[in-house]
Amino acid sequence: MDRKTLADVDASGKLCFVRVDFNVPVEDGEITDDTRIVAALPTIKHLREAGARVVLASHLGRPKGRRVDKHSLSPCANRLERLLRHPVKFLDDCIDSDYADVSGTVDGTKPGDVVLLENTRFHAGEESKKPKQMLAFAKKLALGGKYDLYVNDAFGTCHREHASMYGITQFIDTCVAGRLVAQEVIMLGRLLAAPRRGFVAVLGGAKVDDKIGVVRALLPRLDKLLVGGAMAWAFFKARGLEIGRSLCTAESLAAAEDILTREKEHLSKLVLPVDVHMKRVNAGEGETKRVPYFHIRPGWDALDIGPETMRTYADTVLRAKTVFWNGPMGLFEKPPFDQGTLSVAEAMGACPGYNVVGGGDSVAAVTQMGLADKIDHVSTGGGASLEFIENKGKLPAIEVLDPS
Repeated sequence: MDRKTLADVDASGKLCFVRVDFNVPVEDGEITDDTRIVAALPTIKHLREAGARVVLASHLGRPKGRRVDKHSLSPCANRLERLLRHPVKFLDDCIDSDYADVSGTVDGTKPGDVVLLENTRFHAGEESKKPKQMLAFAKKLALGGKYDLYVNDAFGTCHREHASMYGITQFIDTCVAGRLVAQEVIMLGRLLAAPRRGFVAVLGGAKVDDKIGVVRALLPRLDKLLVGGAMAWAFFKARGLEIGRSLCTAESLAAAEDILTREKEHLSKLVLPVDVHMKRVNAGEGETKRVPYFHIRPGWDALDIGPETMRTYADTVLRAKTVFWNGPMGLFEKPPFDQGTLSVAEAMGACPGYNVVGGGDSVAAVTQMGLADKIDHVSTGGGASLEFIENKGKLPAIEVLDPS
């Protein structure tokens, strides 16, 4: 970790702006998974115990710069209050406005107080690609420089140059990483230092184009790259195979073709499914078949890896010395097409080597199977963990923190 962390500063009596990641699933006003809120507790508790005044900010969902009730952080304030067993003051905005007097509330806080601001993405400036607009909003978040300390504990958003992650550091003198971000950097950093022999990556999900960078970064550095999910169908199509109605966007196909063309010297490490579990499209309850990869037919939709691929992938994971997994092997949300993902999750839990799960449905799978405590590191950021590896440990919102 080449940036300062909470361990490097004295937070006693300081007014702290803490960027957390409370982007949690909410249904009918109720949080269905509070993992990310729980992950922020060590940093929040550390600051409270130091007598700091804690102001929390986060995004939730994609409201696209406008107020959307279903994306309010109010449920997060209620859940955090229960988890902390301490009052949490919730404000209806993240900057001074007709909705909230943020400055006045902050001025009135006492040591140990916790305030949660409303969704930063209710304002277009948060995600603006225009530097002036983004920085203008960041200055408002910083209350013109009123805060003593900025703490970034939102690893899942560290690959974004957003106002509350990136721009705000220009208006607060001391900027450090929270405990969660520091832990993520250390644990994911072990992947970057892992020897090639015995290093296996498992990548799945819907789009190759989202992961083309990490594929290129990983291929020279590992023994095997196991591919599942719709990523695999894109590689099949790029090789001229029939994939029927299986998901494959034009962007994913182009990305797969690019990898097959540019990474020829490493293609022996790229492992694709040998069989698939597919479903006939528009067939009532749905006729399904498990067939070799070259038997996908028009009118059929490949939705998971097949049993032979499950065995091969599981065996490869079990024998690995280092494993990184990001992305489901199939349509994980709909049984029976969750079996490929669950088989990888089971192998990850039993793997004696160093194993890391990189966010998203992969985390849901190991959690569903009760295996999360058997994984060396479960990352809170899917996209961030991929970009961390792709960029050799560099992420924009971490690079702007104070150097150690």
